[in-house]
Amino acid sequence: MRNPNAREGQLKQQLTTSLSENVTFLREALGVGKSFDVIHRELNYGGVRCGLFFVDGFAKDDVMNVIMTRLSYLQKDEFTNDSLTKLLHTYIGYLEVDKVKEMDTIISSVLSGPLVLLVESADEALVIDARTYPARSPDEPDLERVVRGARDGFTETMVFNTALTRRRLRDPSLRMEYTQVGRRSKTDVVISYLEDIADPQLVETIRSKLSEIKVDGLPMADKTIEEFVFGNNWNPFPLVRYTERPDVAAIHLLEGHVLIYTDTSPSVMITPTTMFHHVQHAEEYRQKPVIGAYLRWVRFAAMLASIFLLPLWLLFALDPHLLPEAWQFLLPETPQLMPIILQIILIEIGIDALRMAAVHTPSSLATALGLVAALMIGQVAVEVGILTHEVILFFSISVVGTFATPSYEFGLATRLVRISLIILVACLHLTGLIIGCVLWFLLLLFTKSLNTHYLWPLIPFNGKALLDILVRKPVPAKLKRPSFLHPQDDTMK
Repeated sequence: MRNPNAREGQLKQQLTTSLSENVTFLREALGVGKSFDVIHRELNYGGVRCGLFFVDGFAKDDVMNVIMTRLSYLQKDEFTNDSLTKLLHTYIGYLEVDKVKEMDTIISSVLSGPLVLLVESADEALVIDARTYPARSPDEPDLERVVRGARDGFTETMVFNTALTRRRLRDPSLRMEYTQVGRRSKTDVVISYLEDIADPQLVETIRSKLSEIKVDGLPMADKTIEEFVFGNNWNPFPLVRYTERPDVAAIHLLEGHVLIYTDTSPSVMITPTTMFHHVQHAEEYRQKPVIGAYLRWVRFAAMLASIFLLPLWLLFALDPHLLPEAWQFLLPETPQLMPIILQIILIEIGIDALRMAAVHTPSSLATALGLVAALMIGQVAVEVGILTHEVILFFSISVVGTFATPSYEFGLATRLVRISLIILVACLHLTGLIIGCVLWFLLLLFTKSLNTHYLWPLIPFNGKALLDILVRKPVPAKLKRPSFLHPQDDTMK
């Protein structure tokens, strides 16, 4: 078996003045001849031998043609002893060019997309960042649609995402710190923050946690980074907020948050976050404050219903004496062929299976899938007696509340809370409901995101900040940045 440490030691070596040695090493390391898309070209400009390495599909053909055409005009007497410097400053008229001498940097550069030009008798190489990635247009994200507002969204290309953010924040203190994560994948990652606002200790914490990640690659991009940086992987509640909207990212940067961009992912991580970051939506700020406050209250009510409505109805169905006489009509009237708890578990599993089927179903067949689920499965289940109308009604309300949750990850977490409460109620009735609520509260109480209390501003209590969450204030009335971020400049004026 090949020793990975020996391989890394070889890559740490530097270029020599022998073009043949450098080319031989790079051809072997990059797999030229074994991989069809890694290309090496032998060139001769002005009587000087050169070697060009690049990956087919990444290099911009028009830029390559212009550079190579310009170099073809060179005469032998135009090269001096310091030919590389002359190429860099005189003949290669391209902005993103740099000199490197480490083999690992050269290999990483070629595999990332830039061209690498080696010149005879030079112990350095030119890295020409003339790359382009296959990319889609910045369309509006499906999970964060608004009636009015910008229709652009982040894509899988990180350079596009940082540009979309800078378009909205033309502040000279906006920092985009670049790093790479993954021993083999070398995935591009960027930490973004406003230098004169963000807490330096927070920035340093995220920077150090990223540098400590030891992994071969990031197959799931930002999700893998989240699990390394934030931990608490068995806690279902999300510790970061994902957004695909540049305007949402810009707002959080102005508040003092630190954002993490990951190449190949259209989502940007907002850190740190509290529970209440996951229950707000951009639509509330695209309407008048009173309308935004109304929409927020409706959303809160729907989310609470998604968690507590079904467990409460099950409790009253098991203990009818707990329900006032005037509300007895909500309970099932006829004897059930199947226990109610089994009906609820069955429909919970069925809805999740239907959701997964919808994800994997082509768009042209999605309507047919919905008709099959609603008419053939749901209606027949009621007629046969497997499910009751009441179970379907209250479960439908709970599902609507789940889908009304702005954060997809938070909605999945609340679904697990609902299932846990249902099981506890079925086993212990009212005592089970109380125990479940207490355990849920304790879980939220002891959850932290980068030393930030998940329940802030409820715990620790901050009245003004809590009022700002409950009521959508007008933008001119927001004078302070969130205190839990410890911003250097806490005023927003």
